[in-house]
Amino acid sequence: MKEEILKDPDVKREYDRLQDEFGFASMLIEARTKAGLTQTEFARRMGMKQAGIAHLESGRHNPSMKTLQKYAAATGHELSVRMLPRM
Repeated sequence: MKEEILKDPDVKREYDRLQDEFGFASMLIEARTKAGLTQTEFARRMGMKQAGIAHLESGRHNPSMKTLQKYAAATGHELSVRMLPRM
């Protein structure tokens, strides 16, 4: 079904545009789950509500650097930002 939908050039363009956002959200979810934490447990660790974690992990939110640093630290990671040339 996905393959068929992506044949539409407008849908494909929007899908491609959102890849970075959803890839980033997947990275956040993976870090939390590898740390063995549910959203609720993680929210407590971050001093937030579970809904806030769900919002962060949805891919539809642009968290601050401070929030990302807290997220990384709470999952046992260090935040690193790189700028890469476009291909």
